[in-house]
Amino acid sequence: MNQSLPLPMTGVAWQRIFPLLALLHPRRQAWPLLISLIVGLILGWAAMQFWGMKLWVGTAIVLVALLPALSVKFYHDWLHYGSKTIVILSILLTAQGAHTIEHIVQWVQYHILFWTARQSSGLLSPANAEWVHFVWNWSVLILVIVLMRGGLRNGWAYLLLGVALLHTFEHTYAFIRYQQVLGELRELGVTNVTAQGLPGILGRDGWLARSIWTRGTIICSVPGLTTATRLDVHFWWNVIEMALLTAAGHVYLLTWARRQPQENSVGG
Repeated sequence: MNQSLPLPMTGVAWQRIFPLLALLHPRRQAWPLLISLIVGLILGWAAMQFWGMKLWVGTAIVLVALLPALSVKFYHDWLHYGSKTIVILSILLTAQGAHTIEHIVQWVQYHILFWTARQSSGLLSPANAEWVHFVWNWSVLILVIVLMRGGLRNGWAYLLLGVALLHTFEHTYAFIRYQQVLGELRELGVTNVTAQGLPGILGRDGWLARSIWTRGTIICSVPGLTTATRLDVHFWWNVIEMALLTAAGHVYLLTWARRQPQENSVGG
């Protein structure tokens, strides 16, 4: 392990106790990230205040402003840990964490602010599209598989893989159905309807609720399984997925950190 970029507090001791926090800690990029965030917020606010831009434009400006400092942070992760698996874990935790925050914002908009489902599109509304969900969840699934091939294999990781598979299948079904509905609308000459937000497998009007194989069975009596709104369904998908990713990453990093002194002493 490269000690040229020490972790905060007492270095290895901190890593042994809170390895996930040690990984996510910005270290030398703390100030650049803070400055980038402030600059992004100011530019985003100015774009909305003076040029009439929408909220999602302001959010996009903040994210773009953070990218350079985040990229350097991930490079420092590589210098410190010397492990592609850990760098990918750092990137996935950051990306999926931001994605989960977006779902939390949608949940608050719908359940706390009582906005309509259409209005509750989060901070980055154009990303709330079927093709984005489809690509995103396939990317997460692929990265989870890459992480497991790289050594992140524990009980939490296998649960994460199962949830990521089911979540991706849910969005794949929704994406295929979306394309089918678009095709039917085009045949009818309707071209000004997006058909976004269609139910998937779970939730209200989803496949489980409509299928002749499941209607009237015990499956339909499970709270929310065939009655929850699409917004709630995907909120819980992401919360569970993020929780499992965090647990799997913590256990992996804890094991990895405990191996380092022994490996360093053997290797001289």
